[in-house]
Amino acid sequence: MTTAAEIKHIQDHGLYSPAHEHDACGVGFVAHIKGHKSHAIVQQGLKILENLDHRGAVGADKLMGDGAGILIQLPDLLYREEMAKQGVALPPPGEYGVGMVFLPKEHASRMACEQALERAVKAEGQVLLGWRDVPVNRDMPMSPTVRLKEPILRQIFIGRGNDVIVQDALERKLYVIRKTASAAIQNLHLTHSKEYYVPSMSSRTVVYKGLLLADQVGTYYLDLQDERCVSALGLVHQRFSTNTFPEWPLAHPYRYVAHNGEINTVKGNYNWMKAREGVMSS
Repeated sequence: MTTAAEIKHIQDHGLYSPAHEHDACGVGFVAHIKGHKSHAIVQQGLKILENLDHRGAVGADKLMGDGAGILIQLPDLLYREEMAKQGVALPPPGEYGVGMVFLPKEHASRMACEQALERAVKAEGQVLLGWRDVPVNRDMPMSPTVRLKEPILRQIFIGRGNDVIVQDALERKLYVIRKTASAAIQNLHLTHSKEYYVPSMSSRTVVYKGLLLADQVGTYYLDLQDERCVSALGLVHQRFSTNTFPEWPLAHPYRYVAHNGEINTVKGNYNWMKAREGVMSS
């Protein structure tokens, strides 16, 4: 008997089965070997991404791909000057973190997500410095399907609390904040809670990604065009979606990895664990 959930899945995705799908994405990396930050590194990373266009998939809609993005070091000067316009003085580099956040378009759900994230910051004894709307190019050509799924893009700035002395400790705090907030938001069972996602939250790196074509990333995110956006490294990824449907959160790079292929063994390991549950004890 087909359940309501199965019927809904068929309506959304058809009879497609990901079980036998496999292929490879495109991944690239550029870095200054002496760690010197420059806007040129960001530009070179985006050029690599454009050159990986052939490694991504495009459907009947030529403006809709499977997702692309870039991971760079925090552009401190850019963020510092932009937040100063709001009257926010950022702490020294390494003493604050930035969360790139995908938020629902629906106002009530978005406010609930932001408040849950702010509560998580306070619960961990860290300092909420402020929010920033991520500037994007809304005039560029974009698939109607992609535009429909496009989230509200905001950054949250979090300063270290008195209990945090070293940067690694701040990274751990940011991890807990991200996980705590995510769990709290999903427990709210909001209509649009699945649209909440945090591509990155770190005092070291930031991820700019989306359901974009390889050559759209640098055009869409205006920060990446800014001369103040400097980094000593750039990790880029062009996705070829095979066993999952394209979504904004599923674009790479992820927070710590840009994966060239599928981790199909996850499902196999899960099934083997389920099979052995009957003989396990603790």
